Amino acid sequence: MNKIVNSDLAPEPIGPYSQAVLSNNMLFVSGQIAIDRASGDMINENIEKETRQVMTNLGHILSEEDLSFKNVVKCSIFVKNMDDFAKINETYGEYFTENPPARETVEVSRLPKDVNVEISCIAVKQ
Repeated sequence: MNKIVNSDLAPEPIGPYSQAVLSNNMLFVSGQIAIDRASGDMINENIEKETRQVMTNLGHILSEEDLSFKNVVKCSIFVKNMDDFAKINETYGEYFTENPPARETVEVSRLPKDVNVEISCIAVKQ
């Protein structure tokens, strides 16, 4: 049986989806964008701050199931401009200092709310 997982610290879904679903000890976290739940503001002064807010939102959702970035086995990164990749990659890397997960990065023409980066992940309860 699947369990819907939501964090009051991460942005509410902007469509018909859950922040995450726990199934067979695997947490599937929906793509997160750089909305600060407390203020409702989009954090997009620069790509590093935007990426950091995305990762913060992912972290809030992971923590709802007592997980951390150490439990993440796969990430998907969607970027609006591949020229931002190096800065996104550097900021993202701060959260995976050892044994980084599998990942793909894809440039797309547009993302929800016209953000520059969206990241989803899969984590495993061990």
